[in-house]
Amino acid sequence: MKIYHLSAECYPVAKVGGLGDVVGALPKYQNLAGLQAAVVLPFYDRKFTQENEFETVFAAATLLGNKRYFFEILKEKTDKLGFELYLVKIPGLLDRENIYSYPDEREQFIAYQLAFLDWISYSQQTPGLIHCHDHHTGLVPFLLYHSKLYTRLANVPTVFTIHNGQYHGAFGWDKLSLLPEIDLTKTGLLDWAGGINPLAAAVKCSWKYTTVSPSYLEELTYNSNGLEYLFYTERLKGTGIMNGIDTEVWNPQTDAMIAAKFTARTLAKGKRANKEVLCSRFELNPEKPLFTFIGRLVVEKGADLLARAIERSLLENEGEINFLVLGTGDKETEQDLLKLKNKYPEHCAVFIGYDEALAHQIYAGADFLLMPSRVEPCGLNQLYALRYGTMPVVRATGGLRDSVIDFGDEGGYGIRFIQDNVQDICHSVFRAKQLYKDTAKLQQLRKQMMTLDFSWARSTQQYIDLYKSLNPII
Repeated sequence: MKIYHLSAECYPVAKVGGLGDVVGALPKYQNLAGLQAAVVLPFYDRKFTQENEFETVFAAATLLGNKRYFFEILKEKTDKLGFELYLVKIPGLLDRENIYSYPDEREQFIAYQLAFLDWISYSQQTPGLIHCHDHHTGLVPFLLYHSKLYTRLANVPTVFTIHNGQYHGAFGWDKLSLLPEIDLTKTGLLDWAGGINPLAAAVKCSWKYTTVSPSYLEELTYNSNGLEYLFYTERLKGTGIMNGIDTEVWNPQTDAMIAAKFTARTLAKGKRANKEVLCSRFELNPEKPLFTFIGRLVVEKGADLLARAIERSLLENEGEINFLVLGTGDKETEQDLLKLKNKYPEHCAVFIGYDEALAHQIYAGADFLLMPSRVEPCGLNQLYALRYGTMPVVRATGGLRDSVIDFGDEGGYGIRFIQDNVQDICHSVFRAKQLYKDTAKLQQLRKQMMTLDFSWARSTQQYIDLYKSLNPII
């Protein structure tokens, strides 16, 4: 029986963050394990859709309020991603380049969900399970079970995965008319804090919900942007499953994006070669420990602390260390980092933007990866770093707490700190610098990191077990 994954993102079609990585990998590994998983995305006019062939497998119209929209379901012809990929295309609504930030974003994602349900309903499909990801798909469980249009599908199990509980996709009751006919006695399932909250509705209506790490399941009960009580009352319905990484894409032995391929056996030589290439590009001294940050320059990631922590660390360690930042986000944070780059050009490099190939090269060439996150539901960067023998230096929150053990503890291989402040970051940088001087110890820890299993194979089985608890014949 077919399992449909619904998401706003899927690598390499459209990706902004970790959501895209997960949805681009999990279905592939589920299929390798014997399931029939497919992905349904909104259509985006981007490189992937421009360079690959699609066929129309269904076409109809759906109502969004009193407006009728024609939609097509396009299927990628070759299943090159390891799963069937379907795109919902709606001229004038779902045919644009960007994933987010349009003024009619609410209408876009509501129309996407309605078009999916109409397709499944009109084509007489009965999926084994529908797996929804984040608030962009959060209305699907409610509509399946409480709209007369989809009565035939009312017994289809739904799973909802929360990749980031800070974003709810909430909107006012004035947009209720955009939904099809629903059971008005059930509108309380849509409501939270006086508005329609898709994330809350999905938690209430899905058969099971998951978070992307065990620790994040607990954290949502005290840090979820206003939904704390909901997550506390629904906590027995939730399961925390740590994300995996696609070890075919993130493999230093075969990675075409890095200057020198390497294995755990050739680690020392490979890391050195990649570090020299990286430092040459940014005019940094490869003899000094290289700390890096990769990601969105936003408060949740602790990026507002970076400039102060970097400058203080440079002063405290008397220029014995180097920093490289790759990211984009808050403009003030970007400017603070660029000023730092100009002030300490021999020790600090900054690349504003995102470059996938550069990210791979940084994981391969850096010594330490900084992740001072305030909120990190799972985190994938620390898993990529471990795969390439780069030690994560992380704040102990969410998935970072679940995946990184401090090297001072038994079996440890990373560096953890507790508080989201400059002092804790700087202390951790100092510990890392001291460890860097112990070459033998660092090499031993790097080899240990590279043997850790954070592949999707392990996580996939947990999802399969969850699915089968809801539908044994999947």
